[in-house]
Amino acid sequence: MPEPQTAAPFQVRPIATRRGPDPRQDRSARTRLLVLTAAAELFAARGFRHTSMTDVADRVGMTKGAVYFHFPTKEALAVAVVERYYAHWPLLLQQATAEERGPLETTARLLAGAAAALRDDVVVQAGARLQLERPRTDAELPTPYVDLTELLAALLVRAEQAGELHREVSPYAAARSLVAAFFGTQHISDVLHERAHLAERWSETAELMFRAIRAG
Repeated sequence: MPEPQTAAPFQVRPIATRRGPDPRQDRSARTRLLVLTAAAELFAARGFRHTSMTDVADRVGMTKGAVYFHFPTKEALAVAVVERYYAHWPLLLQQATAEERGPLETTARLLAGAAAALRDDVVVQAGARLQLERPRTDAELPTPYVDLTELLAALLVRAEQAGELHREVSPYAAARSLVAAFFGTQHISDVLHERAHLAERWSETAELMFRAIRAG
């Protein structure tokens, strides 16, 4: 992995797939968002394989043809949901950076914001599930975790340069460990409690993780 010097803006990956028309009117954009949100609710609850375009149409109260006008395939719907999932990360980074804390605290706040989003936002929940189901879907989705790991590594390199990171800790190893701990925590919270206590469980894990990597 090349050594990043700064935390560059998180890139939302364009995903090549057949899409519906580009919405140019407010009404079309609102309808498209309604369809996408309904699909996200179903993907989050049932997964890709057990969600059909008819299910989405029924949930949003539209004909199946109207749904197909905005999203020509179920794969296109899944891609749109995952793209919105990725679009949350730069927003979370912007919010964490706006508080003008040190890079290590920015990293902690970014992950805390992600935990809240996974607990509360159905599109984020659906995107996370669809990423896990990549081998079982027909949609071409990006490899999960890679971009987030690189983003955290960039922040932790800055933390190392600022003297905030423990001298024996590698920024890259710490980034990989934080990503593994974060998504492991959210998965267990989802399985046991439907993420109801995710923020609290991640706070416990984060306290241990950041205590271990912070300069003493």
